[in-house]
Amino acid sequence: MIIPKNPKISDDQLAEVERIVEEFGCKIQVIEGAVQSIYAILGDERHELLINRIEGLEYIDRVDTIQSPHKLLDIRSELKNHKTVFGGVELGKRLLAIAGPCTIDPKDPNRFYETAEALKEAGAHALRGGVWKPRTNPYSYQGNDKALEILMEGSMRTGLPVNTEVMDERNLKLAMEAGVHMLQIGTRNALNYSLLRAVGQAIAGTD
Repeated sequence: MIIPKNPKISDDQLAEVERIVEEFGCKIQVIEGAVQSIYAILGDERHELLINRIEGLEYIDRVDTIQSPHKLLDIRSELKNHKTVFGGVELGKRLLAIAGPCTIDPKDPNRFYETAEALKEAGAHALRGGVWKPRTNPYSYQGNDKALEILMEGSMRTGLPVNTEVMDERNLKLAMEAGVHMLQIGTRNALNYSLLRAVGQAIAGTD
């Protein structure tokens, strides 16, 4: 990551930086922040000569090397615009409390509503509620679509955005249609590439 001395560098300066990094098989990606722009080096930025040449430019403050393969997401990149918004709540700047029951009982919706109101009063920023459950025992309670209605009613009553876990593409479709603000992917489905692809396609272009 290249950190300039000023909020951003000129087009001529950027062209000079690009020429240098291209000599080492790298490219530059500009990340424009509200106050400070950052210039990410895409490729192997650990070459000592590359770093020395970039830091030798009078308009560059420093070069921070990041070993993570996900450079643009790494918190060490110092990007000030690492944030996302869901349901009006901004993630990425401060500690947020997202709380709620692991399972929403469709037979007792008032319990969830009371919990949601208590969480809002306590300062929670968003609600979570288990609609569908990844049980180990196939005979245990697996969740219920009715719980989704209860979850969204809790959101309407409190004004808080909601999060729930989706287990398959059917759950995903129902959650998107209901207006769930954040989709949760559990450990069991972290390698379910079919579901992950479907989630990516479903949320593309949405807030």
